[in-house]
Amino acid sequence: MLLIYHQILILWTLGLIHRRNMGFGIDMARAKAIHQRNIRRSRAKRLPELDVEFIRAQESSADTSAIVAKKNALRDYPNHAGIGTAQNITELRSNWDTGILGKTPYEN
Repeated sequence: MLLIYHQILILWTLGLIHRRNMGFGIDMARAKAIHQRNIRRSRAKRLPELDVEFIRAQESSADTSAIVAKKNALRDYPNHAGIGTAQNITELRSNWDTGILGKTPYEN
């Protein structure tokens, strides 16, 4: 029962809507907007951690270019090209880079 509820919850969060003339379907524009919102939430958790790393690296005169690259990747990720070109939910969900964003919100 919990698995069915979880699957329904995932579909609902990805834009499941009811259309009177066509039955049930996925609104991809809404699903993309929700996916971008989830990316921004994940990014909001990770950017302060990188800010602390950046300040510590500056204090010790260490190289900060890797940290800056990570921060830029996080900032640019909501506009990732794969999100805009996704044709279905599977393609959209595959555009979650766990190396940059951490754990995906779409799995158990």
